[in-house]
Amino acid sequence: MTHWLRHTLLLTLLLATASVASAQEVAPTPPMGWNSWDSYGLTIDEADFKANTTQLATLHAYGWTYAVIDEGWYMGNPFGDKLEHRDYAIDAHGLLIPSTKRFPSAADGQGFKPIADWVHAQGLKFGIHIVRGIPKQAVEANLPIAGSSFHAQDAADTTETCPWDDGDYGIRDNAAGQAYYDAMLALYAHWGVDFLKVDCIADHPYRISEIRQIAAAIKKTGRPIVLSLSPGPTQLSHAAEIRQYGQMWRISNDVWDGWTFVHEHPNDDFPMGIRDIFDRLPLWAGQARDGRWPDADMLPFGVLAPHPGWGEARHSRLTLDEERTQLSLLAIARSPLILGANLTKLDDATRALLTNKDVIAVDQHSHDNHPLEHLPSGFENARVWVASGKAGERYVAVFNLDDKPASLETTWEQLGLASGKHAARELWSGHRLGASDRLRIQLPAHGCLLYSVR
Repeated sequence: MTHWLRHTLLLTLLLATASVASAQEVAPTPPMGWNSWDSYGLTIDEADFKANTTQLATLHAYGWTYAVIDEGWYMGNPFGDKLEHRDYAIDAHGLLIPSTKRFPSAADGQGFKPIADWVHAQGLKFGIHIVRGIPKQAVEANLPIAGSSFHAQDAADTTETCPWDDGDYGIRDNAAGQAYYDAMLALYAHWGVDFLKVDCIADHPYRISEIRQIAAAIKKTGRPIVLSLSPGPTQLSHAAEIRQYGQMWRISNDVWDGWTFVHEHPNDDFPMGIRDIFDRLPLWAGQARDGRWPDADMLPFGVLAPHPGWGEARHSRLTLDEERTQLSLLAIARSPLILGANLTKLDDATRALLTNKDVIAVDQHSHDNHPLEHLPSGFENARVWVASGKAGERYVAVFNLDDKPASLETTWEQLGLASGKHAARELWSGHRLGASDRLRIQLPAHGCLLYSVR
């Protein structure tokens, strides 16, 4: 076989592989996994990541699949008070690489490939977080962009920086900018990245040009990589556009471990509490489908330590009822499910929440998910979501948003089901209800019940 023919066959195979990858949905169901931010903030290192991933593997049978290193993996000193003190690691082409001070297996130009290979050997998938843009130090040195004739200053938009992260400049909507993202994603694909969370891009500001560039660069790699876009709340006016490019996009600001939070400034909705999600998700009803998933942020459950991305090290301040409510709401809205807990300190109560196959099945396999707009009398402080399952199965989730317990009674018909008698099973407790035309329930403050109804 001639060199030319071998090269042609290899190119044909690569193009065919890319075509198959693009034809299939990268995330046919809402992605499930673990992210380091809620417990480690900027500080995760190789040993801690592997320890958490080892525990994640014990949850894989329930659907938890992606192990994601959040922001800061390129910082030698994440506690640095200034940009120059954080010791960013970049390569000769201006691309961020793991700090070998924290990820020793990245030495000798290995990057995250050894870790990704190890994650894949556990049967899991590997993800990383970036803030969109190009490192300022790459621009100051005007480093060459790999695989092109461009340099960093050709790609950088020095007038556009992230309001809350001072490490990068924005990327211009030009050929040099595309070349930079192409080089970045080629490197990530080589490492074996399966999930890319890109921050400061979905809202405040919304950078559709960079979203398009990153999505195009992913497609060129031929590797199936989930594109997760942050932060929120993504504006509903961008729904049709953003779902063309991302598999996940945040519909809320960062959600932390509280029912509600007091905000000092009227235009500042950080942090969001569990109660806030009830106002955000209904706007996106009907959008969770076809491999595209409105993302209601992470589950701040269990131990949030040693260095959570916000606040002091702590056990989650959510009650068990509030955790069950958040997980039920995200499941019946078909949001991605991303854990924030320190998995090395996972308690039995939290593990029980994460291993309920019936609740996870609602998230992964239900359809026609939506909140009821018109609720019966007595439901003023309640919310109800419904969805359909297989073979005529219906799901009904009833939530008590009140700060005190509630006693509720209604007919199934008033909850959107066909008139007549229905039998039901509550998915958290397993408690079965005999056939009846009415539903009578007691709910604790901020509690919920999630029913499979026949």
